[in-house]
Amino acid sequence: QVQLVESGGGSVQPGESLRLTCAASGSINDMAWYRRVTGKMRSLVATISGIGRTTYIDSVKGRVTASRANAMNTVYLQLDDLKPEDTAVYYCNAPYVRHLWNWGKGTQVTVSS
Repeated sequence: QVQLVESGGGSVQPGESLRLTCAASGSINDMAWYRRVTGKMRSLVATISGIGRTTYIDSVKGRVTASRANAMNTVYLQLDDLKPEDTAVYYCNAPYVRHLWNWGKGTQVTVSS
């Protein structure tokens, strides 16, 4: 079973940036980033295919960039111009709801002034 470990979060002020990393225990093709705002369910943020093609939700488009290393077990999420509404725990997992791996602990991103 694939293990997922997210890292790179932190506490920043509006307009600052963070780079999140997702490390998987095995090779993964299509991947996705999700986030969970306090009091709400997880929601999709971005996807990245095994060949590096990406999609983003409208609220982060232009501020977020998903990428991956040559190794198929590592993906990244660059967060730029962060806003308070981006505050959430960020997770990686498969982009297909019927093929999700066990959730990792996520990494906390806090944006506040």
